[in-house]
Amino acid sequence: MSPADPSAPVLAIDGPSGAGKGTVSHAVATALGWRLLDSGALYRAVGYAAGLAGIDLSDAAAAARCAAATRIEFRASATGELRVIVDGVDATDAIRTETAGAAASAIAAIPAVREALLQLQRDFRQAPGLVADGRDMGTVVFPDAGHKVFLTASAQERAGRRYKQLKAKGLAVNLSSLLLEIEARDARDASREVAPLRPAADAVVVDTTGIPVQDVVARVLSLVRGA
Repeated sequence: MSPADPSAPVLAIDGPSGAGKGTVSHAVATALGWRLLDSGALYRAVGYAAGLAGIDLSDAAAAARCAAATRIEFRASATGELRVIVDGVDATDAIRTETAGAAASAIAAIPAVREALLQLQRDFRQAPGLVADGRDMGTVVFPDAGHKVFLTASAQERAGRRYKQLKAKGLAVNLSSLLLEIEARDARDASREVAPLRPAADAVVVDTTGIPVQDVVARVLSLVRGA
């Protein structure tokens, strides 16, 4: 990947799991013709790689070495879907499980892991622009982003969305368990010492509870376009 282009505009979209960041970010990036960074996939990919290597996630040094050594690529499929390639293997489906999400949350709390992935994320900043989806895009990775949005929704709403997504994939899931997992991850992400989950001071906060995704996309696009 080429070095970052500091002149390229950035839209940072942050928020908790299930707030709609991925769907909204993809739609906005497509509408603008900009590049897309799914930072959560990077942490999930490292968690996945660490699991394959049998690394104890409480071993910060080993997790950091794994983050530095793991080769992560984003590739568009023939249908335009973003595929995540980890050390040459398509791990797109594997990293979207709840287990992978929990591993990503644990590994993201390790300062050395975040440092190892910081420049990789910043190098996604290329012309004509970048939509960066994550939890600390506007606060840490791209603090100078010209546009910052923080998407949120009630924990119940986010659990319901995740339940529908997983059921659509044919997976056996329990709504109550999903709600507990989301609440636990929220607490973990908000309380970690490094880059805790919070809106940037200059971010526009959008509560997506009960709002159709197309309306959220339209609002974000209007912010970027100055409409």
